[in-house]
Amino acid sequence: MMDIAIIRAGQMYRYYLRQVLVGDGRRPPRTPLAQAQKEAGVPAGRWMGRGLAALGLTAGDVVTEAQLRNLFGERGRHPYADLIEADQLAAGKSPKAAFRAGALGRRVTVTGVDLVFRPQPTIYLIWALGDEKTRRVIEAAHERAIVRVLAWIEDQVAVIRYGKDGIYKVRPPGGLVAVRFRHYEARSGMPLLHDHLLLSVKGQRLDRKWGSIHSEALFESTVAASALYNETVAAEVCEALGLATEPRTVTAGRRPVMEIAGVPHELIRWTARRGEQIAACLKELETEYVSAVGDDGELTFLPAVSERARVQLNKMAAHKTRPPKRQKTRSLAQLRADWKQSAIDTSKVAADIINSLLERAHAAAAAIRARVATVVDVALAAVDVTAVVFVMNGGGRFHCRHLLAEARRHLALVLRGRRREAGLDDRIVDAAIAVHCLDISEPKTLRGLLSDYRLYTARWDLPDLQPTRRPPTPAPDPDQPPPAGPGTLAAPRPPDQDVGEWEIPRVPLRYDRAVLAAAVVRGKLRTTTARRGCAYDGAAHQQAATPEQLLAHPPAAPERGDQEPEAEHRGMVDLSALRALKKSRTDLEALGFTDEQLRLLLQVSTRAGHQSRRRAAERADRQGADAPHREDDQQTHHPQQPGPHHGPEAGR
Repeated sequence: MMDIAIIRAGQMYRYYLRQVLVGDGRRPPRTPLAQAQKEAGVPAGRWMGRGLAALGLTAGDVVTEAQLRNLFGERGRHPYADLIEADQLAAGKSPKAAFRAGALGRRVTVTGVDLVFRPQPTIYLIWALGDEKTRRVIEAAHERAIVRVLAWIEDQVAVIRYGKDGIYKVRPPGGLVAVRFRHYEARSGMPLLHDHLLLSVKGQRLDRKWGSIHSEALFESTVAASALYNETVAAEVCEALGLATEPRTVTAGRRPVMEIAGVPHELIRWTARRGEQIAACLKELETEYVSAVGDDGELTFLPAVSERARVQLNKMAAHKTRPPKRQKTRSLAQLRADWKQSAIDTSKVAADIINSLLERAHAAAAAIRARVATVVDVALAAVDVTAVVFVMNGGGRFHCRHLLAEARRHLALVLRGRRREAGLDDRIVDAAIAVHCLDISEPKTLRGLLSDYRLYTARWDLPDLQPTRRPPTPAPDPDQPPPAGPGTLAAPRPPDQDVGEWEIPRVPLRYDRAVLAAAVVRGKLRTTTARRGCAYDGAAHQQAATPEQLLAHPPAAPERGDQEPEAEHRGMVDLSALRALKKSRTDLEALGFTDEQLRLLLQVSTRAGHQSRRRAAERADRQGADAPHREDDQQTHHPQQPGPHHGPEAGR
């Protein structure tokens, strides 16, 4: 995933040069940066970005402390500002003119952003516990993913505002300037491969004048950039090592995380010491949040923790539980040896499994490739993406960037570690906007006219899918847990529990509801596949895009000699699973699915599967031996190319 933080001029001196750039350790006083990094066992920083040529720099070169001070610490000056100023003074220029010669436009307080990239836990576990060749392959894949995200930010996100009130906006044609620093471990000492990408906010316009990148645009695109990194690094690692990904549910009701298949989840818990500390502190903060009252005795906040409030409380818990900086440093080779021994001793995973992680992942990948067809259908993917974004965004309103982030998550779920063709995520977004989205923008400013800030909602008039918010509940009694829902009384605290030991109510998460919403929309728009008549069918798409816990497994049939069993139910939605989800304490309660609706949903899904198989059989009969068929997954993951039967949902 990718996190983002602001870099201010003073922070470069107080925090980054003293701690972050030396592996999150403590830099000894009066120690040069290069020597401190060598002693800390972390590599030196490297320049990145297409904007380096305008500054006389080269990608891959080692960054010096003076360059960092000028670009990030002196309010946005040229990395060689000291040399430029000295040359100007030697040429007889005034000190003021010499100082201006080393500036990159106007001086700024926010000099950059810190983008932190870290792969999925199963990836850096294989990196930490595997052999040297595997480590190098994963690090190279990690770097390629960062390069791709930076290129996307340069081409699609970064804008320079200039003119009165920033009325003019332009992409930096020469690109951006960044520095990458590699770290190997977390504060807890556990393995955590991650890179800090310090991205300068300085960019050059077409007139060769320097301006400042609009930092708000970077923050708004953080989720889409994080989804692109997650998708790319998993695909790069899987293609290079012959692996596959599978969804792992971390928190019930939230989106699954795509992890490398075959890596025991006990190893993830082994690395989660810091996460357990944060979770314990978060529970205490949530209790204080829902029970806080003002001077008038009224409840200060809602008696339930919303998702936005939980994010802020989680940041507070992470800050409160931060361990002190470590004093001793170890080389990467020593770290990897210590990690493996610690995993064998404390992770409750057998040593032979830890020593054969890659082989187990290969076997799991082969099973996934045989079971899951990596099918991407742009039109049906647009349905899924729109439904999920519509349900999960408050009020059912969203921007293009929300669709783009969800499209990338959808591709990661469907392709299971396969690379995709460039622009496929944009094609899904274009199809979603053209067919399933309604522009409801009422721009009052020039900014509202930009395509990135157009406001959309879904075209569907489906009362089942309307996003709803639960009304606030009354203030809880100090000696009772908060009420579980509107109109319900707070249960008395058991005598053997202290205050805060009850379960804190949270605003329900919506991902399960969004998955079912997408299935409902596909059922009501089932004519899509029949109208287009493409090679990929709705059943195959559903089998690839629906979480496996919602899919009905083929019934066990008696052996019939050499005949292969019929997979009549392959890709069908499991009615019992839907009913179980409906009864669970998720936001499916707000969706209001009835048993009759669930029965109809199963009928629609089954009918679509029968029709698609019948059409496939008819095509095979007509075309005979020359009929195209998908022989392997390497072919099936490519989407259908636009043709005469494709509508606007096929993209531009």
